[in-house]
Amino acid sequence: MRLKSLEIQGFKTFPDKTKLSFEQGITSVVGPNGSGKSNISDAIRWVLGEQSPKSLRCSKMEDVVFNGTDKRKKLGYAEVSLNIENKDRVLAYDGDEISITRRYYRSGESEYLINKAQVRLKDINELLFNLIKSIIPFLPAFIGMMIISRILLASYLGLQASLRLKTLLDESLPIVTP
Repeated sequence: MRLKSLEIQGFKTFPDKTKLSFEQGITSVVGPNGSGKSNISDAIRWVLGEQSPKSLRCSKMEDVVFNGTDKRKKLGYAEVSLNIENKDRVLAYDGDEISITRRYYRSGESEYLINKAQVRLKDINELLFNLIKSIIPFLPAFIGMMIISRILLASYLGLQASLRLKTLLDESLPIVTP
């Protein structure tokens, strides 16, 4: 399984249809401040069902729809499609390619689609469940590496950084001390 492309239209700073293709290997998005780099990651979160406007750096969901400029009128809807190669069937879907699409209209109506067929958000969540199950076994190792690197950095920087790290760990991990 791999991400093939992301198509964005009317989402935040992308009024025109924009297609980002992800080739094999690593893809990076580079640009100056204000060019929309963060809006690309917001678009991925949004198409996968993010419901919190704050998580998308918006005050209300309507803010994901392109709001216009001095030279361009505002749009009536936002649409994002995430196209996934599924030849290895990591996602429980009988098809080599899957396109997950979300549309949001300024009126507040929302649509979810899988390969252009209208579905519920629940259906997208179920589709992605196998992906999450395949990632979960690696999370403890990843989290462990992050903690170890922070501890090493904190010990290098001195005691004050170690105290900040302890506070960070206490707040973020469910550690109970007697």
